[in-house]
Amino acid sequence: MTGADARFMALALSLGRRGMGQCAPNPAVGCVIVQGGRIVGRGWTSPGGRPHAEPQALAQAGELARGATAYVSLEPCAHHGQTPPCAEALIAAGIARVVAPFDDNDPRVAGRGFAMLRAAGIEVRTGVMAEQAGRDLAGFLMRNEIGRPLVTLKLASSFDGRIATATGHSQWITGPEARRVVHGLRARHDAVMVGAGTARADDPQLTVRDMGARRQPVRVVVSRRLDLPLLSNLARTARDVPLWLCHGPHVDPALVKAWQGIGALLLPCEVTQGQVDPASVLHALGAEGLTRVFCEGGGALAASLLSAGLVDELVGFTAGFAIGAEGLPGVGALGLARLDEAPRYRLVETRALGGDVMHRWSRA
Repeated sequence: MTGADARFMALALSLGRRGMGQCAPNPAVGCVIVQGGRIVGRGWTSPGGRPHAEPQALAQAGELARGATAYVSLEPCAHHGQTPPCAEALIAAGIARVVAPFDDNDPRVAGRGFAMLRAAGIEVRTGVMAEQAGRDLAGFLMRNEIGRPLVTLKLASSFDGRIATATGHSQWITGPEARRVVHGLRARHDAVMVGAGTARADDPQLTVRDMGARRQPVRVVVSRRLDLPLLSNLARTARDVPLWLCHGPHVDPALVKAWQGIGALLLPCEVTQGQVDPASVLHALGAEGLTRVFCEGGGALAASLLSAGLVDELVGFTAGFAIGAEGLPGVGALGLARLDEAPRYRLVETRALGGDVMHRWSRA
């Protein structure tokens, strides 16, 4: 891998990140067209998933694309969907070389894009920045391979790990700087998910605010009985911002009709040990096209996801005060007898945010 290949691929990856949370079920891809060492075109997957990154970069490059190198953060698509294949667009534009990290694991592509390019006489180089691309595209790749989206679990807690006082008072544990970062994280995911207890106690909006005009993430609430207030912020805005309710198989038909009547999408899921099965929830969300889910609790939902091994990333925001043992814990009971039974994560980042500390972890 040359230094130039790594540099331009890093730019393509950074462009792709602009589409995170905006283009599911499509991958958030970036593309850079380089002619004679100069960038002549850039693009990334548009909100809603179209246009793709490559045709946008090619449109910027124009005739300068002929004989140029295209750096793409995923194998160009090879199938006819709502748009023609990007591999065909690169061939038609006269691209001489394509650099990418790895094959697309979507069965409709799976090496066919690279094969089309090679058949047209285009040099193809793979393996460039594959590890970083794998992290960026993990949700898309996981949905294709195992049918569920990537899950990020976020917890904002006191120094002693509490998310509220014994009376349920929780606003605000962290300061404005941390809360702004949370909105940015929401924006980079396809959906924001909470449990029924959090929905009832906090009456949240679960939207991205003060970040400019954006496509809002889907709001997901996991509620076995659908016993959620019909006069809540979520219910009031269900026609304006998507609201999906994951519930058990035996719910009051009148509640189903009421929630559907105000615009919510209802997703029946399996129940195990008296609660909605988290694997069933994630597979239902994957079937609806989601690739990245940002879970904001509460404790019971967080515990069920952790116990099932379904949390891929942890993001913690810790404030500099203690609430005490009577406060509400951020994670419900896990039933662990030994420390080596606890799910382990690898520290990726720590950062001071005003008076709080953010720490980010990935699955070990």
